[in-house]
Amino acid sequence: MLLIYCPYCQEERSELEFRGAGDAHIARPTNITSISDEEFEEYFFLRDNPKGLIFERWRHMHGCGRFFNAARDTVSDKFIMTYKAGEPKPEIGAAAETYEAVEGEAQ
Repeated sequence: MLLIYCPYCQEERSELEFRGAGDAHIARPTNITSISDEEFEEYFFLRDNPKGLIFERWRHMHGCGRFFNAARDTVSDKFIMTYKAGEPKPEIGAAAETYEAVEGEAQ
């Protein structure tokens, strides 16, 4: 079972209590009514799906109910860190693993 640390409750809880809520730190349009259909499609639907470190929003549905951000490795599914919503995106250095796909060779 995966344990996720809630920065508001300040404890690790079962993954069953949480729900993913998409990418964190997205630049949202200031006036969404003035953007084109193509710009809306790009903002609302198109997301990168990188291999390695990503930043996501999560919600502690069956706990405090609050949203928070997390840095997670998509390969190992390991949560590197969690932090409160509204805090700036942290600099994660050499501690985080990165992956490069090489044809015929898994890294």
